[in-house]
Amino acid sequence: MFTHSSVRRRSRGGRLAVTMATLLLAAAVAGCAGHNRKVGGMTTGSIAGGDRSVVASMSGPELENAAASLGRTYTQNPKDKPVALQYASILQMSGRTDQSLAVMRKLAIAYPKDREVLAAYGKALAAAGELEPALDAVRRAQTPEYPDWRLLSAEGAILDQLGEPDQARALYHRALDIEPGEPSVLSNLGMSYLLAGDLKTAETHMRQAAAAPGADSRVRQNLALVIGLQGRFTEAEKIARQELSPQQAEANVTYLRSMLAQSDSWTQIAREDGAG
Repeated sequence: MFTHSSVRRRSRGGRLAVTMATLLLAAAVAGCAGHNRKVGGMTTGSIAGGDRSVVASMSGPELENAAASLGRTYTQNPKDKPVALQYASILQMSGRTDQSLAVMRKLAIAYPKDREVLAAYGKALAAAGELEPALDAVRRAQTPEYPDWRLLSAEGAILDQLGEPDQARALYHRALDIEPGEPSVLSNLGMSYLLAGDLKTAETHMRQAAAAPGADSRVRQNLALVIGLQGRFTEAEKIARQELSPQQAEANVTYLRSMLAQSDSWTQIAREDGAG
């Protein structure tokens, strides 16, 4: 049962969190691809491996350069699964969601029963706002008798965006039973509470995620967002600037400020939290 003020917070938090939940979905649905190769100075293949953190820390120009290099390789053979998966991931992180989805649609036609392809296709659909088809793709990729924690977390992230937090959280807990302490799942669980307007519980899970081994900068940026939404902007800015180059840190802080501005300013949210 929500009070009027918490409903207002949920509405604003939802607008803020959809982008971030989609971002975390990229980590949640990443599978394991073989046949890694060098393309344009970076390794293609496993989105879930070391490349993910490299891509996550890229600046805008670096992402554009990687997309251009991968694009040239991709056009030579659109059915090359490792290249297509990495290209779609780079496109998505560059904000080119329609193009990413087009790449994944073609790959899903070529590999209609491939779990990794279906999972990445679900990610691309969710990023493009096609949540029901995304849910179907992720569920088709899952093997009930041997569930993949990444797919459970991905399904949860989609259900959260569809307004089904109880189902989503049950899936996150199932994923954590399989992979205890996994930061991407803990962060998605925190995001679930952010979407519901429960910022304090969201912060608890986000802090656990940020402290977990393997946590990347995206997890810490989500922690910064939750802290900023509670009015502690100095603390949020300090977290947003960690482990990044000065240029990337400034871009992250600018982005954080713009996200908070969508909520009529973080100070208004802080006042409502105190009165709720």
